[in-house]
Amino acid sequence: MFEIFLKGFIVTISLIVAIGAQNAYILKLGLLRQYVLVSITICILSDFLLITLGVLGLGFFIKGNQLLINSIAIFGIIFLTFYAILSFKSALKNESMKIDDKIKTNPFKKVIGMVLVFTYLNPHTYLDTVLLIGGIGANIEDSLKIFFLLGAVSASATWFVLLGFGARALIPLFKKPITWKILDISIGFLMLFIAYSLIDLIIF
Repeated sequence: MFEIFLKGFIVTISLIVAIGAQNAYILKLGLLRQYVLVSITICILSDFLLITLGVLGLGFFIKGNQLLINSIAIFGIIFLTFYAILSFKSALKNESMKIDDKIKTNPFKKVIGMVLVFTYLNPHTYLDTVLLIGGIGANIEDSLKIFFLLGAVSASATWFVLLGFGARALIPLFKKPITWKILDISIGFLMLFIAYSLIDLIIF
């Protein structure tokens, strides 16, 4: 049982640690100290839900539905390109530089909405959780799948807690305007790179 738990943990942590759209946004929230707990909770629960669906076989349905994959990929390209432009504008205008526990520079609904978008409208989310992690878990004996899922959600929780709350250790560095500029520009190029990589998913 522990071996299955460990397998779920290692497989999940190896995939979600890579910096992607969702991770970059959670890092930024951690630096700004904005709704970190509720945001990482959404990410953890979403990972558990999507991995569970993959283990139960949804991955096979998505993999065989090219129209659905195309739709998700096209939307992802449009959204990520738009967010990249916003990041570049933020760097030029010196936005998002205030780090203050009392001042929330973004409304709660906007922050949570962005977390949900980066989670559920990002094709890479489904590739990692439903197809890859879920696909591995789907081949495990039914009575042991719960241990795989527990390992997976433990990895997700560990990563997002470290990412969201660990970012606070970098706050002294990010009190410098130039550091925010570098972060915003880096996020912008990252979004464009991810958007470009989604083109390979589209097949007509």
